[in-house]
Parts: sequence; structure tokens; C-alpha cells
Amino acid sequence: MSDAPHIPVLGVEAVAHLALREGGIYVDATFGAGGYSRAILDVPGTQVIAIDRDRTAIAGGAELVASASGRLALVEDRFSNLAEVCAAQGVKAVDGVVMDVGVSSMQLDQAGRGFSFRLDGPLDMRMGQTGPTAAEIVARASEGDLADIIYLFGEERHSRRIARAIVADRQETPFTTTRALADLVGRVVRSKPGEIHPATRTFQALRIFVNEELEELRTALAAAERVLKPGGRLVVVSFHSLEDRIVKNFLAERSKTGGGSRHLPEVAQTAPSFQLLTRRPVIAGEAEVAHNPRARSAKLRAAERTTAPAHHDDEPSSWPKLSDVMRGG
Repeated sequence: MSDAPHIPVLGVEAVAHLALREGGIYVDATFGAGGYSRAILDVPGTQVIAIDRDRTAIAGGAELVASASGRLALVEDRFSNLAEVCAAQGVKAVDGVVMDVGVSSMQLDQAGRGFSFRLDGPLDMRMGQTGPTAAEIVARASEGDLADIIYLFGEERHSRRIARAIVADRQETPFTTTRALADLVGRVVRSKPGEIHPATRTFQALRIFVNEELEELRTALAAAERVLKPGGRLVVVSFHSLEDRIVKNFLAERSKTGGGSRHLPEVAQTAPSFQLLTRRPVIAGEAEVAHNPRARSAKLRAAERTTAPAHHDDEPSSWPKLSDVMRGG
């Protein structure tokens, strides 16, 4: 199975940090084109539970499932549900979980999926087959909600100006295509030669919001903590600062030991559930970046599960919620 047609960004490093062993059970939480699953299956006796919410990826993996002779289960679901997916496969604990977070190059390259402002297509952006599209968000969200979404998830400093323009223009003509929205943002946000396209951050924000990506990631990390065996490895590759911050903070909190003040009464400390393997994120080398410019922003973080019980889930996030925005809450 070594004739892999697709190598994920930092794929070699990710597989190395998994420390694969014969007969191990692994979760490929973001199957995509199957790069991680193929590499794991190259180790004799391994089993893979692979997950993807994109039906196109599931269909594309059919040949690999067939060639794996029962060692690969490919499931259409959100990766936040990875614990439930494992349970449904009769698996209570696994030796490793790997995640490649965010939109895939395959999705970006399909105009009909509506992810890219460079390709004209329907303003969809859904990774799965359910839920509101980006066009519905743009049509129904209030100006304040749109500004918050674009600012928080896109880190776009012109978010209020963009939201105001969207609300003004949608009264005449609804935004149904990627080109229409990209053209509007291009009129509102001026860019200099050599800078990123002015619509980059707005499209990122809408995609993250439509797919609830940050909440999905938070939930998936906690789920991985619950299913990993002691000594099992968690490896996460992310592509922008919002994702990486969530992974970094999760692993920092879960690996924290002691450190209380000698001037204050001792407080019971939850035992660390992870031991960090990467004090600093692993980044792509020059050769990989030259071959794939998308690798420039990639960061890999990894940790090993301890024998301590899983921590309680964190407090709910304060991000805008898809359900609230759609019902005007």
C-alpha cells in the first residue's frame, strides 16, 4: 500500500510522531485523500478507523477500503464524534489519533463546493451535506453577527465595513456565488500588490463558521483524550493561528504539572493526561514549502497519553453559534 497518490502536509513527521507499531489501532480523524491511513496500513497488522464528514472523500476512499482487507473502516461523520465512531466499531481504546485540521486542497480545487474565491461557484462551503450554506448565512445574519463572524474567525480588521456593505447590497441582490461575494469584499478592502487577496479572511471566517470548525476541533481533542490508551499518541496538524492556538492551549492545560505558589494554600491539581512531545510546533522544511506553498503555515503538535483519567471538558466557548445566528438569537 505504499503507492500513496497523496502525501499530507507534514505527513512524514506526523506518522513518525504516531510511533506506529504492528497490530496497533489508529484513528485517522480527517481521512481526506487517505494519506495518513495508507501510511498507517503500511505497518503490518495495523487497523485504522478513518473519519470524514465529506461524502466525496468517503467515495474516493472505497478502493483503499477494499484493498485493506478489513483493516480499514471508513466512516462518514464529524471528527468530533470520534469516540462514538470507535465505540460503534467495537473499539474502546486506540494507540493513536491523527488530525489534519481545516479545508483540504481537494475541496478548495472544486468550484462547485464554494470554498475558494478564486473559482466561481455556488456560495456553499459546507464540508458535509447538511446545515446552512455560506449563502444562507450571508443572507440571514444580522450586520452585527456578520461583523463578529468575520472578525473572530477571519481576524479581519475591516469586518464592520464588510458586514455593512453585505447587508446593504443583499437587499437588492442576494449573494449566491463566490465571485459576487469576493468582488464586494474587493471593493470594500483595498490591497497592495503582493498582499493576500482581500477576500481571503472573509472566506476563511465564513468557512470556519459554516462548518463550526473551531468547536469541532475542541470537541475532537477531548474525544481523543478519552479513547487513547496510556502511551497512545495524539498528533495534530493545523494551518492557521486560531486552530493552532486551540491545540496548543489544550495540550498545555492537559500536560500541566504542579507550579502552585508557596504563599498560597495547596490546591489539588488534576493529574496531567498528556506528556508533550513537541515543546515547539514542528513546521515544514524548505523543500516541502517549495513543493506545496500551503505547507508554509502548517504546524504540528504531538503528545503522549498518560495513565491519568481524562480531564473534564472545558467551559463552553463564547464564539458565535451557528444555530443562534440562523434563528436571529
